Amino acid sequence: MDSPHGAEVSAEDFGLEGPRGWAFRGVDFTADPGTLVAIEGPSGSGRTCLLLALTGRMRSTQGHAEVGGLRMPGRLAAVRRISALGPVPGVSELDPAFTVAEHLRERALLQRRFDGSLRTLLRPRGRRTASARATVDAALEAVRLDTSALPKAERTSVRDLERLEALRLSIALALMARPRLLAVDDTDLKLSDADRGEAWELLRALADAGTTVLAVCSEAPEDAFTVRTGTPATGEQPDGAAEGSTAEDDRTEDDAAEHDAAEGNASKNATTEDDTTGEGTADAIAETGRA
Repeated sequence: MDSPHGAEVSAEDFGLEGPRGWAFRGVDFTADPGTLVAIEGPSGSGRTCLLLALTGRMRSTQGHAEVGGLRMPGRLAAVRRISALGPVPGVSELDPAFTVAEHLRERALLQRRFDGSLRTLLRPRGRRTASARATVDAALEAVRLDTSALPKAERTSVRDLERLEALRLSIALALMARPRLLAVDDTDLKLSDADRGEAWELLRALADAGTTVLAVCSEAPEDAFTVRTGTPATGEQPDGAAEGSTAEDDRTEDDAAEHDAAEGNASKNATTEDDTTGEGTADAIAETGRA
């Protein structure tokens, strides 16, 4: 049974084959709404591609998946509308030159332009500003990011954020769309044990509040619903937990190739969904003063 908040996610013999072979294949699982799903596997095993395929950003070539009752690969655009990406290198990463405030303002403007009703767009400027601020504050509260504690508050540049702070900001930006499915890549990458625990605690809290969460990681927490991707050599599902990769490891060449493929595929899907999105994004960026 699906939820009005989270989305049920399932896959049956789900796979994606590209020019270099299988990114992933034979994925089978069903996760209830509000589940924390950890996509665990070694570098280069198709973790990011699976994450993007399950959120409608990449088109699968084998089997099918469903998100909130929307079957893929046929309903990719509809799945994109109910899902949101946190940090995904090369696809939705933060701009290090932006400040925290600029990122938040840009996302609020994009949300108003593409997701608001005509009545919302015609509201007085003061009410629109107050509504956008309320959305920003709610997202920051959900990820437990206290901007007043940052070196320059919201004027702090992304390049000056700690890894965990940047992760919280990326997730806050995604939550402003009120998604039923939230996707986060590299959840445990380059985090200390303490920060890794805080990251999983945050994602667990979001799932407990009703949002279905997909999180790519090298090592899943014991209480997560775990989907394991295969090794780079075979693309098969291993019987046990993945070995030979830690959160602090640098990316392998296979992992970098996977992210390059993900970026290109995601960009292609995004341009086919709405030809006006590029123009609207440029307008929103201009309004932040960073054009």
